Parts: sequence; structure tokens; C-alpha cells
Amino acid sequence: MRIAQAALGLYVSTPGVWTADWAWGLPLIVLTVVIHVMGLGFINRRAVAVYGRRMNGRYPTALFAAVMSSVILSATILHAAESAIWAVSYQLLGAQPDYKSAVLFSLGAMTTFGNAMSLEERWQLMGAIEALNGWLLFGLTTAFLFGTIQKCYQIEMRQAPSIRDQEAQSDA
Repeated sequence: MRIAQAALGLYVSTPGVWTADWAWGLPLIVLTVVIHVMGLGFINRRAVAVYGRRMNGRYPTALFAAVMSSVILSATILHAAESAIWAVSYQLLGAQPDYKSAVLFSLGAMTTFGNAMSLEERWQLMGAIEALNGWLLFGLTTAFLFGTIQKCYQIEMRQAPSIRDQEAQSDA
């Protein structure tokens, strides 16, 4: 009960102060998560398809390293694009003086919530909301990377007997 009273007391004493932060932050979370999930899905399909087609080659470990490097680079580009969306929002709201500062703050908020820079006082809650968004995006990326590794491993295990047969024939 005391928690509810404290929360309501804060809202009553400062009505509408954080409304704009939530009004901007929640749609940005939804937008970036949708972009992220769709992007990760596309990356996953391409990576698994490439790995499956080329798995019969001579260097499966090198292929795996190349495919996973491409996947990680693509996921990093997704994170950068989503951070840029937040940075543009900070610029539009006047929460940062220039785009460079907005990008620096956005990357810091999304990755660590390190205060290398700070937002204008009026928009500070929005920075914390972006940190929440970063947690969601990095959690999705971690699950996605694990899933992609699992799919590549399954492809390798299905094709392993045929690769051993080919190697035995070439040795004979």
C-alpha cells in the first residue's frame, strides 16, 4: 500500500512531467524491437541457407567462422541502426545539441546506460527507457545467436556421415 501511495503521490505532485518520455519511449521500443526481430529473422534464414549449401566443402570450421562473423556483423549493424533511430528522436526533441552527441548518448544508453553524456534534464527518463530497450534488444540477439549456432550444428551433424564417406573415398 505504501508503494502505491508513494507512486501516486509522485504522480500527483508532478503531473505530466514524464508523459512525453513514455509517449516517445514506448513507440520507439516497439519500433526497434519489430525491426530487430524482422532483421534477425532475415539474417538467420540467410546464414542457415548459406551454411547448409556450402557445408559439403573441405573446411567446415572456416565456413562456420565466416558465417557466424557475418551474422555478428549484421546484428551489430542492426543495433547501430536502432540506436540511430533513438538519436534522431533526441535531435527532434531538442534533448541533445547535435546529432553526434545524440548518437554518443544513444549508444551509451543502449549498451550500458553509462553517462558519458547526459540528456537535457527534461528528457532524462527517456534515456532510462532506452536502456530498457537495449536490454530487450541484446536479449533477443543473444537468443538469436544461440539459435543460429544450434541450427548450424544440426546441419553439420546431418551432413557429417556423408562428409566422412567422401573423405574415406578420397583417401582410398
